[in-house]
Amino acid sequence: MQDQAVGTRDRSVFGGEEGVLLTGATGFVGMELLARFLERTRRTVYALVRAGDERHARERLRATVASLVGDPCAYEDRIVAVPGDVTHPALGLGSLDWLADEVTDIIHGAASVSFELGLPESRSINVEGTRRMLELAALGARRGWLRSFSYISTAYVAGEHAGSFDEGDFDVGQTFRNAYECSKFEAERLVRERLGELPISIFRPSIIVGDRRSGWTQTFNVLYGPLRAFARGAYAAVPARRTAPVDVVSVDYVADAIFALAHRRPGDGRTYHLTASDDAATVGELIDLAAERFERRPPVTVPPSLYRRLVHPVTVRTGAARRRRTLRRSEVYFPYFEIDTWFEDRATRSTLAQQGIRPAPLADYFNRLVDFALRADWGRRPISRHTARKQARAH
Repeated sequence: MQDQAVGTRDRSVFGGEEGVLLTGATGFVGMELLARFLERTRRTVYALVRAGDERHARERLRATVASLVGDPCAYEDRIVAVPGDVTHPALGLGSLDWLADEVTDIIHGAASVSFELGLPESRSINVEGTRRMLELAALGARRGWLRSFSYISTAYVAGEHAGSFDEGDFDVGQTFRNAYECSKFEAERLVRERLGELPISIFRPSIIVGDRRSGWTQTFNVLYGPLRAFARGAYAAVPARRTAPVDVVSVDYVADAIFALAHRRPGDGRTYHLTASDDAATVGELIDLAAERFERRPPVTVPPSLYRRLVHPVTVRTGAARRRRTLRRSEVYFPYFEIDTWFEDRATRSTLAQQGIRPAPLADYFNRLVDFALRADWGRRPISRHTARKQARAH
């Protein structure tokens, strides 16, 4: 199945630097990782692209590169599109042999991040997809090529656990808010079961938003849904605690951290929290930031049980149809505004500080996130990363 890949695989062309495989390279975080490997290394990058054939894979990857750097043909001499799918046996490649021989490092970020997908569908992508990537890693290890397997999990494997959740914590008897959290927990469990056998690192980001300098984002979920609804006047009240933490990190921090740690501390067996932690905003601070930015009266925060019993039935029956639709779409994120979990990240911060990588408080770049969201009409008018960066430099 080697002929299915698009591009050259002659390592000698690249100064002997072995290949790195990215899954999720056309997704939000994956795009940022792809940019860093292309711009900061001379490595061959193999990108597993969900596509039915070679042509479609090439087109999707070129569109991604065009968004990243403006030129769809940039880096064509060392980027390889691999048409496949993590939900298929052997990734849809028929055989994993050739790929296991070509890459020394794997970064697995392909996942469904939908909060509305059912558990069977979420498991198919997040759990079974991870199982298949581990099979590839194990094959590479047996052949003596594998240097590292980096798995992008989520801090929200903590589920509804109350209190501090450390980088060493995992199964603490927690329950989960949705199928996304549950399936990511189950996927991380698969990865952790192989810690003694494979060179693994686990990365747990919290809520990821746009670039802190340009505001650019490819996806407008989690924080953006409630912000959009608030901007349209959909909220008179929200089910939340003003003191609840809203742990938000920018995509550039997450990608810089994963790139640096996967590149310089490959497969070290550690779990890294890529979180705001002590710098996390609270629900109250987020409401105040949004109220000031959109010049609206802050919504009242009410206990979630009271909201569901009294406020929700009224709000979904009254007001304009567009406002009601916006409200309903954003309600899936409300459970994240009553969280009682604090993510501990001291070890990660200490390690990253040596390389000058650190998160920034949300208030420092909140307005840039909103400015970009408004220019992009909350995703209805896509703006490429390349364009967003040019606009940011111009200002």
